[in-house]
Amino acid sequence: MLNRYASDEWRDKYLKPLVAGEVFPSFGMTEPGVASSDPTQLQTRAELIGDEWVINGRKWFTSGAAQAAYTTVMCRTETGVPDHAAFSQIVVPTDTKGYNIVRDVAVMGEYEGHYEVAYDNVRVPKANLLGPRGQGFKIAQDRLGPGRIFHCMRWLGQAQRAFDLMCQRANSRVAFGKTLGEHQQIQKFIFDSAAEIQASRLLTLHAAQKIDQGDEARVEIGLIKVYGASMLHNVIDRAIQVWGAKGVTEDTPLERMYRHARFARIYDGADEVHVQTTSRRILKFYGNGGTFDFGLR
Repeated sequence: MLNRYASDEWRDKYLKPLVAGEVFPSFGMTEPGVASSDPTQLQTRAELIGDEWVINGRKWFTSGAAQAAYTTVMCRTETGVPDHAAFSQIVVPTDTKGYNIVRDVAVMGEYEGHYEVAYDNVRVPKANLLGPRGQGFKIAQDRLGPGRIFHCMRWLGQAQRAFDLMCQRANSRVAFGKTLGEHQQIQKFIFDSAAEIQASRLLTLHAAQKIDQGDEARVEIGLIKVYGASMLHNVIDRAIQVWGAKGVTEDTPLERMYRHARFARIYDGADEVHVQTTSRRILKFYGNGGTFDFGLR
């Protein structure tokens, strides 16, 4: 994404070291007190004064900000235009005066580098604008679509790990004279988990195939983002149930996986938003006299 939108003036300074693994980036979009499901409400602003952008506002969940060389900040730069054309992305080196890390926000009881950052009259060169003015949402969407697929791929790996642990426990733990796996309720856990993992896997492959064909695959991505997050939670939850008390201790990875799985239904778009937008797109196909194609090609 950076290579497509980066200006010549800072590409060599930031992009090449990034590709070489010498620096780390971060992204600042979400704000405290503002519903991220409606990003047109974002309050951080940037004003072009002379040859510099002056940025004021506050972001949080800027992952890795303390280690990053720069943060790409979504901020309002335009007035008198539709909201979706009013925001731009600006690259801010993290050592810039006025870039102040407020805190590392604890998520589900853990500190993992989700930083809150205050922008107090931060000044960066005009050339640090990423792409054209007012194209911030378009640039973000270019990243968010493929990014959601990456989440789904990771979820499949986590679900497989939880499923393996569940099956191993079901075959080894004895209760009431037989292994847990010989009990009908546990067999139902295994069946449901296997079906949901495989369904998610095929949904993910279908969405990836559409992207490879040059399609934005917004319906397919919406479907797997919601279904995959639910699948991940369900499989881990069942695995914990099979492991019993040990499943909620640090003796297995399940308790940590469970906490992270809950967050999956929120980041990169809450379930409710994906359900709404995906359903609208499907209905639009039919409203235009067409149908929705479920097939793999």
